[in-house]
Amino acid sequence: MKEKKKEIEKLLARPDLTPEQMKNYGMEYAKIEEIENITNRIKETQEFIELLREEGENELEIEKYEKELDQLYQELLLLLSSEVGDKAIVEIRPGAGGEEAALFARDLFRMYTRYAERKGWNLEVAEIHETDLGGIREVVFFVKGKNAYGILKYESGVHRVQRVPVTESGGRIHTSTATVAVLPEIEEKDIEIRPEDLKIETFRASGHGGQYVNKTESAVRITHLPTGIVVSCQNERSQYQNKQTALRILRARLYQLQKEQKEREISQKRKSQIGTGERSEKIRTYNFPQNRVTDHRINYTSYRLQEILDGDLDEIISKLIEHDIENNLEEVLGIGASVEEK
Repeated sequence: MKEKKKEIEKLLARPDLTPEQMKNYGMEYAKIEEIENITNRIKETQEFIELLREEGENELEIEKYEKELDQLYQELLLLLSSEVGDKAIVEIRPGAGGEEAALFARDLFRMYTRYAERKGWNLEVAEIHETDLGGIREVVFFVKGKNAYGILKYESGVHRVQRVPVTESGGRIHTSTATVAVLPEIEEKDIEIRPEDLKIETFRASGHGGQYVNKTESAVRITHLPTGIVVSCQNERSQYQNKQTALRILRARLYQLQKEQKEREISQKRKSQIGTGERSEKIRTYNFPQNRVTDHRINYTSYRLQEILDGDLDEIISKLIEHDIENNLEEVLGIGASVEEK
């Protein structure tokens, strides 16, 4: 990467660069500098921990710096991963399993809410539909914070739960599923949506929503005619707010559709499906009788089921990021192609 940095320095000195090239090279240069800075901080922290051990410092003091080292390591991994971003849109829906699947979808929503709190991220619910027993038929929410998309993208896929449902009187273990889709939030300038491609309908909001529900036609349904994608929103108080929220979700879904089409074209070249947002594969199992969580993409098992459901996800996500980088190392480091060719 140091060699790549030298190459970019030469390119930035060229007088014939377009503003777009200047911007792209500048961003890549800044990213390498950030990686260098974090790497240096990791080395300094490691050396300081060794010094504390030699001097017989107490373990609590050492543990504090080891936690700092873990955080720096995760920051480095995120910088090396292929896609980063501070804004994500997360959609959770029950799969197979009826009411138990809806209750599991609620558990996943709670898990991500707790995880966002731990990370200091802002979470905003765009749309939520609940069942009579407190489960969730669908929830869509925005997450904003440092590396929110870069981290949460690893949660895309089918999540499976094995447990005795509250609705089961015979004590039998059931298997249910829920799907999680994580999309990057896309700026308006980055994807074109033509007004003539949209069918916009309004209707009265239903369900939970306080005094504003059912009094005005504030809920909005937008259909993107070329793709058939439908987005509805009723959580905001005004029709305008619901329309803007629905457009944010639509932009993300259109971007994801384009991304998946491109990935299908080059899928033979990819060594791993981690991070692609594929919903068809079962990515993780939450087994209550054995207190076990297994991520099937990396064959990693943790016996801390309750802590994970309480939002302690860093352990699993760090392993996923490591695996992603190891399987895409050439792409990450730009091996085999010059900066200019890339």
